[in-house]
Amino acid sequence: MKHIKVADLMTDEVVSVAPETAFKDVAKLLAQYGVSGLPVLDAEDRVVGVVSQTDLLARTGPAPHPFQQGDAPAEPPTARDVMSAPAVTVRADETAGDAARLMTRRGIERLPVVDEEDRLVGIVTRRDLLRLFVRPDSEIRRRVADEVLTEVLDVPPGDIDVHVVDGIVTLEGRIEQRSRLAVLLRLVEQIDGVVAVASHVTARTDDTPTARTGRAGHTLMW
Repeated sequence: MKHIKVADLMTDEVVSVAPETAFKDVAKLLAQYGVSGLPVLDAEDRVVGVVSQTDLLARTGPAPHPFQQGDAPAEPPTARDVMSAPAVTVRADETAGDAARLMTRRGIERLPVVDEEDRLVGIVTRRDLLRLFVRPDSEIRRRVADEVLTEVLDVPPGDIDVHVVDGIVTLEGRIEQRSRLAVLLRLVEQIDGVVAVASHVTARTDDTPTARTGRAGHTLMW
């Protein structure tokens, strides 16, 4: 089964900042590029943190210790002072589905994409991942028929009809063994762009453990 990788959806031109970048400069970059967060890179382009709009807003509250006359002025904050660390990142060769689950679990809008040495190679956002669910129905149908039914399960042509409307896959027909029904559904659900699966597939033979036990029991009673 082929899956869409993060590398297929990410943006490889990324605006980033250094840990020493001034607070105000970070805010300007966020506004200029209309993004909600920026990766913070060290001298070797490794991601050491992410600074977001939320991080900046949290820093703009009233100071806990008001400035008193005679005190030395405080140093202006930098990206290092406000960033979230360690950064939540994803590898370019991971699946888009894995990236989507990570974003949902951590409640974030974007993920820096890194290589094997944790160096920044791109960024992927929730908007990028939504492209998974606007794949043409014809492409989804082709993948179900060619990759799942023919290549993986070796189902004879015509045994199972595949219909796809708005990402919802409907399967009708018969498969040889009942144990393969669960495999069929799991593989179809994993195809990128599939929203739901409605199965009306029956099996010619019941080879499940329960069925075998039942047959053995009848034999012993006879």
